[in-house]
Amino acid sequence: MKYLHTLALALTTVALVSSSSMAQGWGHLKFKFTYGGEYKAPAKIAVTRDAALCGKFGLVDESLVVNPENKGIANVIVFYRDRTPAKIHPSYNQMVKVPVVVDNIKCRFEPRVTAVWTERKIDLKNSDPVGHNVKVDTFFNPVINPIIPAGAKITQTYAMEERLPTKISCSIHPWMTGWIVVRNDPYVGVSDKDGNLEIKNLPEGEFEFQIWQEKAGYIQQVTQDGKTVEWARGRVKIKIEDGKTTDFGTIVIGADQFK
Repeated sequence: MKYLHTLALALTTVALVSSSSMAQGWGHLKFKFTYGGEYKAPAKIAVTRDAALCGKFGLVDESLVVNPENKGIANVIVFYRDRTPAKIHPSYNQMVKVPVVVDNIKCRFEPRVTAVWTERKIDLKNSDPVGHNVKVDTFFNPVINPIIPAGAKITQTYAMEERLPTKISCSIHPWMTGWIVVRNDPYVGVSDKDGNLEIKNLPEGEFEFQIWQEKAGYIQQVTQDGKTVEWARGRVKIKIEDGKTTDFGTIVIGADQFK
């Protein structure tokens, strides 16, 4: 009898845990980032190495990428940074075995900004016909600086979360810069060419997020719904509701943030 009673308690506990997991709600988060100033075309890059190849691509400064048609800002980063460890939606498990890819192509990093969940590997490729090196200046993980020959790739893993985006660069071609966002969860968004950003399947609740852009650093003062809003160190609390999309609307970042 004692055995049956213990078994019944165990099965009840499992059922309660399963029920609690099933009851977890999930929602989405959206932003649109726009530039609050007069658009200026980006400066051209001075190609000082492998000019026969790299000089063909019309390279420009990509530290601030603004769409001249709608003033959308690309490559603004929003990431979950709450002290409560994030619950991971099952849909993200499908991504674990698929490596993230950063390519050296046309003498630049593509993509410019890459999110890396610590559960995933990252392939650092070189699709150019010349050699590159990829220096990744991590703080909590070992720094790497491998030479990647033409057509080759290396695979890298990260065990530790990085608090802020990490710079990647090529010492051979000093204008080449990119950023890797290494986090313990997959909840990182990077705005597209129109300034749109979406993070899907976040757990419901109120959590802190951080907003960052390479030239501005922390995004601390913005205009939202026509009002000036202050975000200390780019941090903002956002409520995620089950089955809903929290649309933060259009966020205007003033030109003074990028000086």
